[in-house]
Amino acid sequence: MVSGLRSISSACIGLGREYYRGIFPSAILEEVPADAPPLLLFDIDGTLMRKSGPHHRQVLVDAVKLVTGLEATTDHIPVQGMLDRDILAWMLRDAGAGKSLIKKWMPAVVEHAQRLYTECCPDLRRKVCPGVRPLLRLITGRGIRIGLVTGNLSAIGWKKVERAGIRDHFSFGAFAEEGKDRATLAARAIAHARRNRWITRDSMIVLFGDHENDILAAKANGIRSVAVATGLSRPDALLKLQPDFLLPDLRDCPLEEILS
Repeated sequence: MVSGLRSISSACIGLGREYYRGIFPSAILEEVPADAPPLLLFDIDGTLMRKSGPHHRQVLVDAVKLVTGLEATTDHIPVQGMLDRDILAWMLRDAGAGKSLIKKWMPAVVEHAQRLYTECCPDLRRKVCPGVRPLLRLITGRGIRIGLVTGNLSAIGWKKVERAGIRDHFSFGAFAEEGKDRATLAARAIAHARRNRWITRDSMIVLFGDHENDILAAKANGIRSVAVATGLSRPDALLKLQPDFLLPDLRDCPLEEILS
């Protein structure tokens, strides 16, 4: 176990028993170059918000029951960092469904899960992680494009950020039904931004996330990774994958350093 403050590129976090605030003051950004605007991508659960309640898991269970009649559970599934479709496939396999039935049922299960969540999602404004609101305001105020890259199904992801009161900061996203893993989702988000000419070949692209899979997705796409220790992953586990930045939370996020 590493103790004290250990530098990772430009950001620091304590990896002993205590978590330390980042050493950088709040960023003062220079003007974003018009010819190479940056793109910032964010995971949702554990990064933008945490402890958002049992509703998400429950709608997956309920959707499986509605479509298939099978009793399923997520209790034994390590859902952190997984895509919703993979969670559903695991649930269906464990409930006795074969590959052909899973493929047949999946579209309807996905549709019902999203509908159910939009009907039951609670108020998430108090679940937003430390530093998220001021950071999003700062980024938006500078005219920087922000997107979502998340394992949530699209309607679930959008409903979460809406109910958290941060929906207006995000103009697009890549979600669980759009790819086989987070690396693919990040690639889709980047491709979408390029098609819309929001970014250029020289743009700095950054993926913020709380899980090892977020770091791997950034590396797979050759973009900058910012790991945030506000999820369930241990800081030393995140550090092992050598993210470009590792922060205890998004308070005093060194944005100028990240974009440099």
